[in-house]
Order: sequence, then C-alpha cells, then structure tokens
Amino acid sequence: MQHWLLVRGRGERPLERLHGDEVQAHSSSKRPSVQPGDLAVLYASVWQAVYGTAEVVGAPENDPSRTRWAWRFALRPRAVLPDLDRAPAVEEIGVFPSSLWRHSYIRLTPEQFERAAALFEPTVPGTVTSV
Repeated sequence: MQHWLLVRGRGERPLERLHGDEVQAHSSSKRPSVQPGDLAVLYASVWQAVYGTAEVVGAPENDPSRTRWAWRFALRPRAVLPDLDRAPAVEEIGVFPSSLWRHSYIRLTPEQFERAAALFEPTVPGTVTSV
C-alpha cells in the first residue's frame, strides 16, 4: 500500500471555502501510479491546506476524448473537513507547498499520512467521516 497527497482545486478552478467536494474521483494528466487500496490525503492547492483523507477504490482509467486530465481513478472519502477555513496547513504533515508545483499528486511517507489522518479523527469538530 502506498500513501499519496492529491492536489485538488487548482488555480483555474480553486475550491471554495465551503467546497462541497464529494471526493469521488481524482484526475491526472499522466498515468498515475496509484492502485486500489492506496490511501490519500486531500490537499486544497490554492488554500495550501489539507482537508481530508480518502482511499483509492479504482484502477486508473484513460479517457482518450480528453486532452487534459485524461487519467482518472475512483476514490472513497474517509474523513473530510467541509470548511477550508478549518483545514490545517499542509506543512503540518511535513509537506511544503513549493514541492507541489505542477503536480496532481505526490507520494507521501506512511508517517506523513498518519500525521494527516490524526488531524481528521472523528473527534475533530467539523469532520465528516465516511469510513
């Protein structure tokens, strides 16, 4: 099992504060290395904050009709903060925004994922869990 940080809500389409992200899938311009069973941290790029965790539940699929973001894989949300004002900075899990430039996802260490998961335990006010 691998751990990932998924970059969501890019500059041209940033997530709003009350984002309503249903966390059903993630897209990438290149074939992603993710596999079903992998775990991911959700990162709101413009906000430079993490707002939840998810599980990869589908293998990457290519849509040749799309010129951008042609690769897509299904997700199942585990825990999500619906209000980005409450989301912790990505630095709290040991990732720096400058390392995310031009990526749609990056690999995390198990420790970085565990730090993020601890931020979204059901006891954290405002967290919506789907586990």
